[in-house]
Amino acid sequence: MADNKEEGTATVKGKSMYRYIADAWKDPDKSYLKELNKERRYQWRREENFCRVERPTRLDRARNLGYKAKQGYVIVRGRVRKGSFHKRTIKGGRRAKRKGITKITVGKSLQRLAEERTQKRYPNLEVLNSYWVGMDGQYEWYEVILVDPHHPVIIADPKINWICDPTHKGRVYRGKTSAGQRGRGLHNKGKGAEKIRPSIRANDGRGK
Repeated sequence: MADNKEEGTATVKGKSMYRYIADAWKDPDKSYLKELNKERRYQWRREENFCRVERPTRLDRARNLGYKAKQGYVIVRGRVRKGSFHKRTIKGGRRAKRKGITKITVGKSLQRLAEERTQKRYPNLEVLNSYWVGMDGQYEWYEVILVDPHHPVIIADPKINWICDPTHKGRVYRGKTSAGQRGRGLHNKGKGAEKIRPSIRANDGRGK
């Protein structure tokens, strides 16, 4: 009887360190990160925007997106203003509803904007990916993973040296990162996603 009971019980495997970190970041306001992130945002507001940091805030997410703690990899934390865009006030004649000054939504996500603005400040590096690290009422913060395609360590690594090819230059501006592919609809497959590959523009006019 005791043997059968032991056979019926399932063995519980321990979680890895990365799993504990990921579980805490699923809902930061309900974990130990609540007070910690409050202190971080207080400091981040006073920092220069798009500044280089020593180590990733979310180690699990950075590793999932290709980061390695070796030479040639750079982490940059930047903030983007939340909310919709607005245009300058129109001086010419318009009906009120034709002015279209406020509530202008952008076709790109805030994460893609953060990646592109980071690329402008670090033109000798290439954006690999990025992840969300926090927000308040005015800003959202993202940490962007950049790679130096001219670094000898990167050139010698067969898992990442594909980014050294000139065809990958400016990849963030062409929606090649994970956030860029999501914005282009490439994370969807099958029914309803027939005309998003290779791109929506390339499929314009097909099937009419």
